[in-house]
Amino acid sequence: MSSVVLPHDVLGSGAHRVIVLHGWFGDRASFRKIQPYLNGDAFTYAFPDYRGYGEALDLTGEYTLAEIAGDVIALADKLGWETFSLVGHSMGGTAMQRVMLDAPGRVDRLVGVSPVPASGVPFDDDGWALFSGAAEEPAKRRAIIDLTTGNRLPGAWLDEMVEHSLRTSTVTAFRAYLDAWARTDFHAEVAGATTPALLIAGGHDPALSGDAMRGTWLQWYPNAELVTFADAGHYAMDETPLALVSAIERFLAA
Repeated sequence: MSSVVLPHDVLGSGAHRVIVLHGWFGDRASFRKIQPYLNGDAFTYAFPDYRGYGEALDLTGEYTLAEIAGDVIALADKLGWETFSLVGHSMGGTAMQRVMLDAPGRVDRLVGVSPVPASGVPFDDDGWALFSGAAEEPAKRRAIIDLTTGNRLPGAWLDEMVEHSLRTSTVTAFRAYLDAWARTDFHAEVAGATTPALLIAGGHDPALSGDAMRGTWLQWYPNAELVTFADAGHYAMDETPLALVSAIERFLAA
């Protein structure tokens, strides 16, 4: 399938260009809480929606990491960005690595926020039943969000996250992207990559923890560094937005 230019927002006018990739549970609006605090003088940020999400809700496809990467590269071409950095949350963390591989020499830096590694994520039978069932069952989406934020956040926020997820993604895309991020293993392709990478893990995220980063990303990226946010789970954009912006922009400016 041919690549397309994804619906997107562009914020800022700075010389350092950054494409920000959302996760499994929301479209580009997932980053709305950090956007007012981004430095638009130093950076230009582009926030796209994947096929089946947000303004691309009716845009069908294969819903694979390779397809996301092709669409992101098409967006960079449309914007006239020969080089750029990438920020990826969760599923976006593995998709950005596919972009790096498929656009050699064009990606300056990587920032992963609770990022899925290039090896995918292993599940036992109960875990897979929970995650695969979440496409059709909102209660399972809520349980996943609660689990990955340490069972400590307000119920109203959990409900808001579920509602946003249901409203901004199709069931077909949501289910297919699970296979893309959980069961696609291309870590042999990234092993030894010299692209500088910052990994931000949440202290309350039991799935993509600092230990998980040390066992995957830090094994394969010689120029990677890890920061753990003690007060965040899987959604640092919502839980610790100011700390997240500071960490991202310090690293990108280095």
